[in-house]
Amino acid sequence: MMIRRNVTPWASAALVLTAMLTTSCAGEEPGARRSEAKPPSATPHGYVEGAKEAAEQQSRLLLNDPDSGSTRVLDLVTGKVHRTAEVKDAVRLGMDGRFGYLHAPGGTHVLDSGAWMVDHGDHVHYYSAPTRDVGEIPAGSQARIRSDVAVTAVTDENGRTVLYDRGTLEKGRIAASRTLRGTYAGAVVPYEEHLLAFANTGGTTELVVLDREGERVASPDVRCDAPRGDAVTRRGVILGCADGALLVRAQDGAFAVEKIPYGKPVPERERATTFRHRPGSDTLTAPGGGDAVWVLDVAERTWKRVDTGLVVAVNTAGEGSPLLVLETDGSVHGYDIATGKQTARTKPLLTPGKRGDSDGNAPVIEVDRSRAYVNDPEGKRVFEIDYNDGLRIARTFDLDVQPVLMAEAGR
Repeated sequence: MMIRRNVTPWASAALVLTAMLTTSCAGEEPGARRSEAKPPSATPHGYVEGAKEAAEQQSRLLLNDPDSGSTRVLDLVTGKVHRTAEVKDAVRLGMDGRFGYLHAPGGTHVLDSGAWMVDHGDHVHYYSAPTRDVGEIPAGSQARIRSDVAVTAVTDENGRTVLYDRGTLEKGRIAASRTLRGTYAGAVVPYEEHLLAFANTGGTTELVVLDREGERVASPDVRCDAPRGDAVTRRGVILGCADGALLVRAQDGAFAVEKIPYGKPVPERERATTFRHRPGSDTLTAPGGGDAVWVLDVAERTWKRVDTGLVVAVNTAGEGSPLLVLETDGSVHGYDIATGKQTARTKPLLTPGKRGDSDGNAPVIEVDRSRAYVNDPEGKRVFEIDYNDGLRIARTFDLDVQPVLMAEAGR
């Protein structure tokens, strides 16, 4: 282990784990000699069978009404709405960039949005294909699902985790590859060809790094009480803890773990436990109690608490963009993250006082590189907001269903 000084104002250790990484963007074997490389293929770079490649992001919104089961996919490029299989009584809608996961008591329905991106670091490929229903995963409404390009990890309410082959999902089929031994607290997060998890050990939780076979390859000596909430960023994986967060990142063929503490005691009800951000951004947001929002700058390793009105939903595009907060007055408010001052506000978009429930049925704010989207179940519509133009309402999509659940794909 190598000890590093934390760059936050509070001293904490950065622990480097000896789990070796084997990653390759082009699929080349690690250590392969260039002279032994195969001749270049005639297949164009980025080609994906059955998909169309585009120069711009191909975003789509997945929408569901739990009462009727009606599910729709709204293509944000064409404005067209596609029908999919009915899924009743869903309580949450998860998203991994391409696949939507509608969590219902009887199982989790997998929906291929048909829109996704592949990030190669120095360039990005955008793809579109027909939307299709993939099928059911035998995991109930409390399951936590996380994915990378190779595997999808499904952790049920008892901490049991099953890995599914991502390539098979992309072909429209569901196939479990293996079940991990032991039980884990919260989501098991695939990252850099490994799995990050909190193992249940004698009544405590311990951060462990597993290989794709489920074997433990490292166990950092770092404390994270009451782990809850996670997010994958370009700088690594954020894991929420009672006293702040852990940042786990790939570094020099190993893993480094760094604490980002709040810096002061935070009551449980004010903790950041559900992170929202624009994919690719290093600025995370989370409700911080009834009338405040946490902003975590992963690059600077700092937390900031912004006082707001009563919070329904929050998000930001990061990188100098405003903090977007849907409040109980029905309006979206824009705040300057640096100063905490309100800079803009929309007219009321939703009925004032509406907050949804605590299990994922509240309205949300989805953010991409130029627009934000807010679902209005009661009004059967979705608002598109230009957050770079004073929160101007750019488009309103009228629907034939109540979009109680919403998630954006293709980012």
